[in-house]
Amino acid sequence: MSDTSSLSELARFVGQSRLITEDPAARQRALNGMAAGVRPKPLRHGVADLLGVVLVLSARTRRVVLPKVAIDLDVFGPNGGRAVRMLLPR
Repeated sequence: MSDTSSLSELARFVGQSRLITEDPAARQRALNGMAAGVRPKPLRHGVADLLGVVLVLSARTRRVVLPKVAIDLDVFGPNGGRAVRMLLPR
């Protein structure tokens, strides 16, 4: 494919645009059609979404209210020696 054929295809494409028309109403309809695809759609939230938010807020509140927990974990190997010792910060 040569560059000349690509340029001629581009020229034909630009000539077919509905935005070139002299009719302002037709041009406005074309612009509104393009803007409708870009405009964000309103989101509909269902009961499951509401329940998810309630559960997240409940878990967050529980973590804030309950006292902190410290975990010390010792893992011993088959020969009785310590394999892993993990101290998690408070």
